[in-house]
Amino acid sequence: MADSFATTNRFFDNKHYPRGFSRHGDFTIKEAQLLERHGYAFNELDLSRREPVTEEERQFIEVCRGLREPQTEAERVWSKYMTRIKRPKRFHTLSGGKPQMEGVEDYSDSDD
Repeated sequence: MADSFATTNRFFDNKHYPRGFSRHGDFTIKEAQLLERHGYAFNELDLSRREPVTEEERQFIEVCRGLREPQTEAERVWSKYMTRIKRPKRFHTLSGGKPQMEGVEDYSDSDD
């Protein structure tokens, strides 16, 4: 991975991880460091803004396109990151019932 994913830019996601990857709890310290160091290159490759230079980068793009399963640590951490940011946030209630929205009227078809 020495020649692969080379970049001088650090990767941050202030929208989904405003306090950093390592402080959120979704990633191990090693995964968080990998995202910070190489995430910019991962993102550029995933968005096709950067051409792959090595075979490892070509295989990484195949994982991003869903052509194969992640095998390397870089592929696994990027897949994990993409899964986390695309997944809708879960809503938990204390009562276990469905959440109620205040001020919303039920205008369903009913014969009153």
